Amino acid sequence: MLIHTFTQRIRPARTVLLGAGGFLGLELSSRLATENVPVRAVSSKEIDLTGGDAAERLAALFRTDDAVVMAACIPPEKGRDVTALMKNIRMAESVAGAILRKAPAHLLYVSSDAVYDARHSSLLNEDSSCEPTSLYALAHVAREQSPENACGSHDIPFVVVRPCAIYGARDTHNSYGPNRFIRNALETGKITLFGDGEERRHHVCVADVARIIELCLLHRSVGTINAVTGEAVSFHTVASMVISAIERHIVLERAALSNPITHRHFDTTALIKACPDFRATALSDGIARTVFEMIQGDSKHREN
Repeated sequence: MLIHTFTQRIRPARTVLLGAGGFLGLELSSRLATENVPVRAVSSKEIDLTGGDAAERLAALFRTDDAVVMAACIPPEKGRDVTALMKNIRMAESVAGAILRKAPAHLLYVSSDAVYDARHSSLLNEDSSCEPTSLYALAHVAREQSPENACGSHDIPFVVVRPCAIYGARDTHNSYGPNRFIRNALETGKITLFGDGEERRHHVCVADVARIIELCLLHRSVGTINAVTGEAVSFHTVASMVISAIERHIVLERAALSNPITHRHFDTTALIKACPDFRATALSDGIARTVFEMIQGDSKHREN
């Protein structure tokens, strides 16, 4: 459930964006800039959140009127083992430690829908139990709790945004779904599906996630909200949309399933209630835009 502290939209004095160099961070920076929200971008090159001095350095950077967005994370594509788990937890520990030293005005944590165990429910919402089934999901559960406790000790509004699978042209994770399908289709002329691609998921455009985060910042929201769309679609449907957008012959291949088939469906009632003006990008439109931007990006790269 999401509660708006501000009924009217009020720009933060400044937003400190942790993970500014990442896929979502870059999109959010652009989004906030268009709304004239000052952004203090912090990447891992400036402050390594796993470092022993990270909390102290962040505290020195924080202002009491800052909104802080924690979007820094090691995604599963870059590590699924205990080492990645501990690094992710240390990042949250650093943020929590900084808050205890210097309290900002608002903290927003970007989590993941991976925290839910979809095996126990066919329809998930913000009140569904968090039962992590992977080390990555476990990291997010722990990362939600650590800064929340720190915020509670200083009465700081705290909000968690849990996106489903995010896609977009600047994605670096290349996760299974729109991002990988588009890249592989453009580079090799092939798309590989697991099984018949029957598993259903929500796929959200990175611009939509940035918009939801922006609204949470403008309203100084507290609570939890899932950044999802209104419909779960099969991976086969996603592949078909990619092929249609590329408009050339693409070979559809199949690989054996390595895990049991699971589906994820989300109830979007809370999102509609909290953000009545928000409209998720239609998946076919978002894929078409992503294909166009990837092709344009490749053309510019070749020219340079």
